[in-house]
Parts: sequence; C-alpha cells; structure tokens
Amino acid sequence: MSSKCSVDPCSYGQDAAETRLEKKRGQEKEETEVPCGNSRPAGSLRKQGPGREQTLPPETQTWKEGQTFSHSPVDQESQSGGPCVVAQPLQRSKLKDLSGRQIEEPRGPGPFYFFGGTNGAKIVSNYCESSGWKRIYNKDREDFNLKWCETKSLAQYSNFREGKQLMYQIPNNKVLTTKIGLLSSLQQYERVSSRVSHGQALRRLKMEEFIPTTLRMDVREEREAFFARQEGVSTNESRMWICKPTGLNQGRGIFLLKSKEDIAAFRLKLKHMEDRQFNRKMRYRQPQAYIVQHYIKNPLLLKGKKFDVRSYLLIACTAPYVVFFRHGYVRLTCDLYDPTSKNLSAHLTNQYMQKKNPLYSQLKEDTVWSMESFNAYVNDRFQVAKDLPRDWVLGAFAKRMQQIMSQCFLAVKSKLDCRLGFFDLIGCDFLVDEDFKVWLLEMNCNPALHTNCEVLKEVIPSVVVETLDLTLEIFKKIRGRQKIFPLVSQREFVLLYSGFSTTEKSSIEFQKNTKDVQKTEPRRFMCGTEGKSVPSASPDNSANDSALPKRRSRSEWPPSHQHFTKSS
Repeated sequence: MSSKCSVDPCSYGQDAAETRLEKKRGQEKEETEVPCGNSRPAGSLRKQGPGREQTLPPETQTWKEGQTFSHSPVDQESQSGGPCVVAQPLQRSKLKDLSGRQIEEPRGPGPFYFFGGTNGAKIVSNYCESSGWKRIYNKDREDFNLKWCETKSLAQYSNFREGKQLMYQIPNNKVLTTKIGLLSSLQQYERVSSRVSHGQALRRLKMEEFIPTTLRMDVREEREAFFARQEGVSTNESRMWICKPTGLNQGRGIFLLKSKEDIAAFRLKLKHMEDRQFNRKMRYRQPQAYIVQHYIKNPLLLKGKKFDVRSYLLIACTAPYVVFFRHGYVRLTCDLYDPTSKNLSAHLTNQYMQKKNPLYSQLKEDTVWSMESFNAYVNDRFQVAKDLPRDWVLGAFAKRMQQIMSQCFLAVKSKLDCRLGFFDLIGCDFLVDEDFKVWLLEMNCNPALHTNCEVLKEVIPSVVVETLDLTLEIFKKIRGRQKIFPLVSQREFVLLYSGFSTTEKSSIEFQKNTKDVQKTEPRRFMCGTEGKSVPSASPDNSANDSALPKRRSRSEWPPSHQHFTKSS
C-alpha cells in the first residue's frame, strides 16, 4: 500500500539498529520493537546509560530569520533507531553539553515531558516549555506527564498510567499504518460490511474505488495468483507494478516491475527468501514481507511533475474516540514525469528521495506546495477543461479524502488499543490521476515534521500545536467529567468521528455488571452530542489539570512567534 498504509516514504524510518542495540546491551528480557521514527542523529552523541555521558547538540538553532531558541537535546537511542524503553529501576544519567557542563535532570513536582528522537523535537519542546513544562532526558523516569517517542517498545507502554499520562502513538497502530496492516484491516472490514445493512448511512466505498489493486507476497495464494496472471499476459499488455516492503519507509526497498524479466527476477528473490527460512540461522527470523501494487501510470501532473498530497488523521483520544482530519501540503518531484524512467526519484515524491537530486537545493521550494496554491492551479488549468466545480481541491477533493480516511479508521477502531491518554498523528498520502480520481497510497505513523522549506514552516508547526491543543483539551475535559464539545482549540482540524468502539462499550458494560471491578458506581462524563458515557479516570497529582498547557483561543491563531519560544 506503515508511509507507512505503511510507514511514510517521506517520514523518518526505522533501522535494524534496534536489534543490534538490544544484543549489545545484553538484555535477557525479550522485547518487541515496533519502530516508526527518525534514525538520523542531529549532533555528536555518545551512548547514554548508567555511568555514561551524553554530548548534546548546539544550544541554539535558527527557527526563522531573527528568531532563535534553545535546541533541545535528544535521546541517543531513539536517534539511532533504538527504542524509547521505560525500565526499572530509575537511574540518574550524566548529561553534558558540548562545553562539558553537566546538565542536571529536573526534579520536583513537574510537570515533565520526555521527547525521544529529533522529528518535531523543537516544536514539541517549545510548546511544552512555553507553558512551564520541564523536559526530562532520562527515559527510565516514570513521572512524566507527556511522552513523545519516534519508536515504540512494549516496555515503554507497560508503565503507562491510563488517565494520568499522555502517550504519543497508539501501541498497535500498525493495523492502520503498515502496508499489510491497513490492507488486511480494509479487506476484513469490507467482508464484514458487505453482510451488514447500513440503511441511510453514508455509502461505504469499495476498496477498488480508492486503493490500487494490491496483493500480498507473504500469502501463498495471492503470490501464486499474481505470478500465474503475469505468465498469461503478453509483453504489450503487461502493466507496471510497484513493489514495496511492508516495514520500511523513505522509499527504501521499493522497486518497479516493468517487464517479464523484472517479475521473473522478483519471483526468484522470493523463492530464495523462502528457502532461507529452512536455514538454521534464519529459522526464527521472519523474512521481509512485500506487497505488489498496480502502478498508476496516468497521474495528474503539476507543471509536468508528479505529485501526491499529504493530509493528517488525528486520533486525539481513544477512550472515547475523537478523530479529526486536517489538510497538509503537496509534494512534487524535482524532475518532469517520465513513466519509463529508471530513477526512483521520478516516481516517488517524498523529500528523502528528492534530496538525492543534485539540483534539490535549488529546487526544494518548488517541491512543496501549499493546498491554496494547488487549489489555485487546478482552478486555473483544469476547472473549465475538466468541467470541475470551482475550488475542487478545497471542496470535493477534501471531502473525498475525509470519506476515505473515515472508512480506514472505521476498519480499525475495534482493533486499536483504547486507553485514556493514547493519541496519534498519522500522515495520509493521496494521489490524483488525470481523471481526477483520488487514490490512497499509504498511511504513516510518526509523519515527518521537518521544516526545511517555507511552506512546511507554515504548515508543520500549526499541525503540531493544534494536535497538542486538542489532545490536552479533550484529556482535561474527560478528567474533569465535562462535555467534550465544543472544543475551544479546534481551528483547522475537522471532526470526523466521536464515540466509542464496540470493544470499549463492552468493557464498560462488563465493569458496570462486575462487582469485583468496582464497589462503587464509576463517575461519568458525557461524550459530546452523542450522549455516551464512560467511567472517568480520577484526578491525580501526576497530571493535575493546572499543570496542563493552556489552550490557545481562536483569536490567537495563526500562532505567533511566542508560541514557539520559551516563556519568561
């Protein structure tokens, strides 16, 4: 289809460094890693741990011309692709900056936040610090109010205190954000939905209406059907396929199948991978799973260049669900589109691939458009020619993306781990073909939050700020047993869904009817206009409401510079 349905080619990737790190540390306890994060260190670092020191990046970096702020140090293990693991017992780390001065780990009542990695670190850090939060650097500490990590491990969630702490990334979001995870979820949802009458509800889309034909190569029946189908196709009739590994991103491992020779070589590769499973050294390692997908050879072009659109799905709360859509930006290639090109950067639009172009530094501002620029271009070039309604991009296209994202969410809402405090920001990539049909390419956990061009400097900070504003406001209202809606901090995000999953409802009913769970009737809050109720977490000093950052009012939008600088 984990971008990232899979990990985003544009977002930061995972490395095999996690496995090497675990072995190097000599851990006896087995841990499952589900990484979705940046693996590139930003400064000179030494491995951190008991008795070890960590060197931090430079103290300041320029955000915009004339404006500087502290650059927050990052966790080395997260940068190298390792897990953000919460472990016992708590140990005091020795942190030093480049001048050799030791940085004391903040103590006291807090509130505290932990950030593991570099993707979006400056924006999140300045958001928290402007409201008086203190950053902690020891990943072992449990007294955090907010933890934002690029990579995930089971240990990181084992000490999570539901209703008292906020945790970025739902632990099992792979059912939505990996290529195979999303594909399987949609297929299962389609099978179940086809047997259920939806009455007058919004028409459910068929997968072929928004997902290019996709087959799993780790499923024998689908794999054999794919190769059998290719054998009976003549060279002139053969279609181009794009092959993607399910667990990688940044365009890594992707290749095109343009000819029968390419398909034969791919088939041989899969056969060798299967044979190695019988090798003693490989017996307990799962081979890299692939999907093959019809390559859309007739994309809509902007000034002759291929593009896709990054939008955002925000799951601001999972108990109950509160889900939003937001516009993002347009990503274009540096070169003119050529379907016969052997250069992957002509086919993949993500910034990681485009940076390989020798002219990228000169063209980078042209590789990212705002949605307003995209809308104006379509109005000017295609409104009459294609008989489109005016403002198609901000109207019909936006509604179609929302419809597709809503269906993807509905396909997984009964599968996701629903605990008060979990939230997730997911990057969704769409392609528009020359007939103005909208295709979902993939959905990505931990989407890229870099700001290396002017459009991204306008879009990304506002996305992160409103994400945290909404998440904190909803969290605070639930803890205070208040109605969730209306939301003061809602600005650019559009509500897609609010309510409970079937699993959550069943859990609530079970708790109500089981005397051993609670002897007293749980406190309840009303969920917006739906009138649903759920047990509320009791207030706790570890995340008291007064410690939460203040919400930005509508009049404070767009955010001014002070929202990204530490308050005095």
